[in-house]
Amino acid sequence: MNSTVDVHDGWLRVTFGDRGGGTADFHFRWLRHNCDVDRHPLTHERIACSSELPDVLGVTRASIEGDALAVTWAHDERTSRYALSWLREHAYARDRAIVPPPSSDPSRLEIAVSGATLGELAASALARTYERGAAVVRRGASVTRPEDETESIVEAFAAQGLEVIGTHFGRIEDLRTDNTTNQNTDQLGYTDAAVDLHTDQPFLDAPPRWQLLQSIRAAEHGGENDVVDAQAAARHLRSVDAEAYAILTGTPVVFHRRQAAFERVVVAPVLEEDGDAVRVRFSYFTMAPHRLPFERMESFYRAYDRFSRLVRDPRHRTRFTLAPGDFLLYDNRRMLHGRTAFRGARWLRGVYFDRPAPAA
Repeated sequence: MNSTVDVHDGWLRVTFGDRGGGTADFHFRWLRHNCDVDRHPLTHERIACSSELPDVLGVTRASIEGDALAVTWAHDERTSRYALSWLREHAYARDRAIVPPPSSDPSRLEIAVSGATLGELAASALARTYERGAAVVRRGASVTRPEDETESIVEAFAAQGLEVIGTHFGRIEDLRTDNTTNQNTDQLGYTDAAVDLHTDQPFLDAPPRWQLLQSIRAAEHGGENDVVDAQAAARHLRSVDAEAYAILTGTPVVFHRRQAAFERVVVAPVLEEDGDAVRVRFSYFTMAPHRLPFERMESFYRAYDRFSRLVRDPRHRTRFTLAPGDFLLYDNRRMLHGRTAFRGARWLRGVYFDRPAPAA
């Protein structure tokens, strides 16, 4: 078996094809810092400092050439070579388990309808949401007036042990630009603007666990939905940048919803560990100005921005369009959701659910 190399974001993996095999992972920065070109030809001492390198390094090509790894760097087109025996000797991440970033495959979430009842669909959607964070139920072709089915869908989820959680918008939201049914509609969800990825109600002590979004009428243009498994993103971040993960789990920030007739503030971290799960509060439009100690502000922004770029990466978000009659169920403490800008009379209905509180 020949040795191979696989390139990832900011690092690469060498799989050794001899002497017992195995893998070793190397950051781009570590590799470039140890390039032999930056050593004196007579003394072999290093003549360059890692601080002289660009903050972000890119690789245009990496391959195994004979008994060496060859890496071509994007910023100066230099090709560095590392003997495989030297890499094996100095490997600092041997046989490391890879924690993947979120998947963008929509087929993981979709449930196609084939004669199922609403009760069966609710059970399937909830099971899929427990497993994968969200479920997209495709039933538009069989529904002529989806606005007449909302209460029936609510009853189907009630039969699964969920109850509707009313918010300052009301019991059921009509997400449309001409809304006349809800309170406190002075917020982005009732406009035709894009709303990027976020969790809902992060300014509550206990945000509702699930949200249902039922499509009543499609937009003339745009209005696609996005979801991202932020729990998977957090686990991936922990595996590649433990310091950033620790900052996001250990730094309380202020979520502040201020509207004409409603105001609520909660102080909590972006990520919270809950047993094996990671609960997420993420809302760029309700996050108040940070008031952290001066010496911690830049490190927080580095951590937050790395997580934000991870979940916003198109490779990690699932985008789809809900046809009238389709609905989406997602875990609001695990998934981020959003939508693109749209034109036309788009209409979705939103319902929050949670398990009933245990009797005192």
